[in-house]
Amino acid sequence: MYEWIKALHVVAVIAWMAGMLYLPRLFVYHCDAEIGSVQSETFKVMEYRLLKAIINPAMAVTWLAGLYLAWTGHWFSAGWLHGKLLLVIAMTGMHGFLARCVKDFASDRNPRTKKFFRFINEVPTVLMIGIVILVVVKPF
Repeated sequence: MYEWIKALHVVAVIAWMAGMLYLPRLFVYHCDAEIGSVQSETFKVMEYRLLKAIINPAMAVTWLAGLYLAWTGHWFSAGWLHGKLLLVIAMTGMHGFLARCVKDFASDRNPRTKKFFRFINEVPTVLMIGIVILVVVKPF
């Protein structure tokens, strides 16, 4: 069962990361759309559906499967897992921030620029690189 849960975890991580990388890119384009335009309303639907149908469930499955793997694999005393959990908590915080941005765009109250979202788009990438290195290399 452990290997099946691990496969589920990897699939969920891929889905979560795909959404976490795509959502800020949508925000970059949404910044250029005129409030009330068809384009702006389309972005609102895309952002909401991406968050609710893909990113949120993928994050939940990632956490649940990951905690199961850590528990059954007796990894909670491993230093690399502590580092990984710290980075996953940061990713979850980023997730929460992006969810807040979806609400801001939905209510036409986005205070941020497309330059800001281009920069923010790199945060999940950096966190993901750190997580992968910790899991694969297990440096401590």
